Amino acid sequence: MTRETVVTEALDLLDEVGLEAVSTRRLAKRLGVEQPSLYYHFRTKKDLLAAMAEAAMAPHAGAPLPSPADDWREWFLDNSRSFRRTLLRRRDGARLHAGSTPTGDLDRIRHKMTFLVTSGVPEKEAQMAMLAAGRYTVGCVLEEQAEAGPEEDLPAGVPVLDHEAAFEAGLALILGGLTQHIATTGSTVHPERQR
Repeated sequence: MTRETVVTEALDLLDEVGLEAVSTRRLAKRLGVEQPSLYYHFRTKKDLLAAMAEAAMAPHAGAPLPSPADDWREWFLDNSRSFRRTLLRRRDGARLHAGSTPTGDLDRIRHKMTFLVTSGVPEKEAQMAMLAAGRYTVGCVLEEQAEAGPEEDLPAGVPVLDHEAAFEAGLALILGGLTQHIATTGSTVHPERQR
């Protein structure tokens, strides 16, 4: 039994039973081992959840990084969309991710920030925009995953929300606000980045 096996089985368990029902006892039973043997790989359940969150983010963490020729606005939208898709891949993916620390992702985050700043987005605004978009995305997915269930469970007269359209509308507002803020504060976006 390897650390990777434990995390893979834990994520499969998450998809089956949801975050609230994931326990080391249940995971040990699934793996056919005694519960204390899990502590060889993870000292606490919190450590296990952190490893699960990191593994669950692998599709987003493996997405191509922006290149100097990319339009920063398009990249900003695509990055948030990739994050959302990744969170939605796992049951309770947003809850699992919320509060986790991106320990293995720091170089990628630096690269993304450098790209935005090089594109003419002031550093402080780039940091706040990335933070806002990330938290917005997690919040949207939290709501979407909390509502997951048959439409017939909705009270009469409650419209079914198109989560993707709502997400895109809010994301456009974040980007629009950032673009407007840059324009009104006199920051200049490099002409070659406006393609």
